[in-house]
Amino acid sequence: MEAELGTLEEKVKQLADLCRHLRNENRELRQALLQANHDNLHLQQKLAGTKERVATILAKLPEDMA
Repeated sequence: MEAELGTLEEKVKQLADLCRHLRNENRELRQALLQANHDNLHLQQKLAGTKERVATILAKLPEDMA
C-alpha cells in the first residue's frame, strides 16, 4: 500500500510538472502569436503603402514609351 501511494504521488507530481510546463509553453505561444499578428499587420500596411506608391508612379508614366 505504501509503495502504491508513493507511485501515485510521483505520478501526480509528474502531472503537475507537465501542467506547469504546458501552461508556460501556452503563454509563450500566445505571446508569439500576438507578435506574429502584429508583424503581419505592419507588413500589410507597408505593402499597401508600396502598392499606392507604385500605382502613383505607373500613373505618371506615359502610355506609349516607344
